[in-house]
Amino acid sequence: MTAAVATSNAVLDELRQKIASLEGGSLRQRSVLPFGVSEIDSQLARGGLAYGALHEVAGGGNGAIDGAAAALFIGGIAARTTGKVVWCLTRFDLFFPALAQVGLHPDRVIFVECDKEDTVLASFEEALRYGGLGAVVAELVRLPMTASRRLQLAAEKSGTLGLVIRRWRRQTEASDFGMPTAAATRWRISVLPSEPLPVPGVGRPRWLAELMRVRAGEGGEFIIGACDGQGRICLSSDTADRQDKTSRSFALS
Repeated sequence: MTAAVATSNAVLDELRQKIASLEGGSLRQRSVLPFGVSEIDSQLARGGLAYGALHEVAGGGNGAIDGAAAALFIGGIAARTTGKVVWCLTRFDLFFPALAQVGLHPDRVIFVECDKEDTVLASFEEALRYGGLGAVVAELVRLPMTASRRLQLAAEKSGTLGLVIRRWRRQTEASDFGMPTAAATRWRISVLPSEPLPVPGVGRPRWLAELMRVRAGEGGEFIIGACDGQGRICLSSDTADRQDKTSRSFALS
């Protein structure tokens, strides 16, 4: 074998390795975490929440109740992943029994308590780049476009699921949620009256889940049953009734 042929083969081998690496990353980025609810998964690109991407969730109102529902929605998503979960925050006010009730047990979670939001962003990005985690969660008031792009790139590189809970202390900060970010999906969660029962008692909690933005997909509104002990949600019959009424109104117009 001549030196020229050996060099050519070495170059080809290197190119094959690079292509294989790129294909592997592409396959990793195509993996998703479905909700298991066809009406919701059909609205999402590739049928679920994309790994290797950033996803935003906020409470529908400015109160603590909707904010808690958003945190539990995130907790249920994280619970359905495999591996440790890193949760970055500045206010250590999570209610552990509630997280356990949606399937995310505290022994799976590594909490990173930070003194300010800049440190939350830095810790969030570092954890996303680390890889090998089920999900990385960050509680943030603001998410500037530049910072969100860095976080999205970090998630893409490791294939980790990045979850952002938008929390604000005053109403003026809530308007920041309308600003564009690099997140693949954006959700808003609001508390609704619990599922009615045929007998006296308290039914399963219900939420209004608004898919406000989704990359390569369509948004929508869904009335869902809150996360169960495995982090799973279900579609409430009210959603089907609402969609059916909407369809009939369009047909008659």
